[in-house]
Amino acid sequence: MQKVIFPGSFDPVTNGHLNVIDRATKLFDKVEVVISVNPQKKYMFSVEERFDMMEKLTAHYDNVHISVWDKLIVDFAKKINTFLIIRGVRSLNDFAYEFELSLMNRGLDHRIETLFMPTDSKYSLLKSSAIKDLAYFGGNISKMVPPLVEEALKAKFNKGS
Repeated sequence: MQKVIFPGSFDPVTNGHLNVIDRATKLFDKVEVVISVNPQKKYMFSVEERFDMMEKLTAHYDNVHISVWDKLIVDFAKKINTFLIIRGVRSLNDFAYEFELSLMNRGLDHRIETLFMPTDSKYSLLKSSAIKDLAYFGGNISKMVPPLVEEALKAKFNKGS
């Protein structure tokens, strides 16, 4: 069975994230979406909220499993005996960051391999922080995030429809 890990903070989940998951489900027998928890990072959504959203948004896939992890991703890979990580990239800046991260992960465990999946061009500008800013100011984010996430963002900012 070919499994892949797709880690991220998913704060919030974007249509770009879902596009990578959808494409990965067609390439791999199992996609393990790992919601990262970094105590040094401030999140808009709690880990429970991010988990709940991701679980609902991927429920129609038989081969997607959602986990939460608060340690190094290489330790998660060891725990589930899967050493392939997939990362979505939108731009050269993303690639540079993800490339360095992949080298660090491989340095921590030589079994780790990272695959880079360029995003569909219609999602190339989707960045969680920019989406949160846009939502804060009442901008239209309906093409950037699923309706579930759009409503959650509006609720956070108390800017209902």
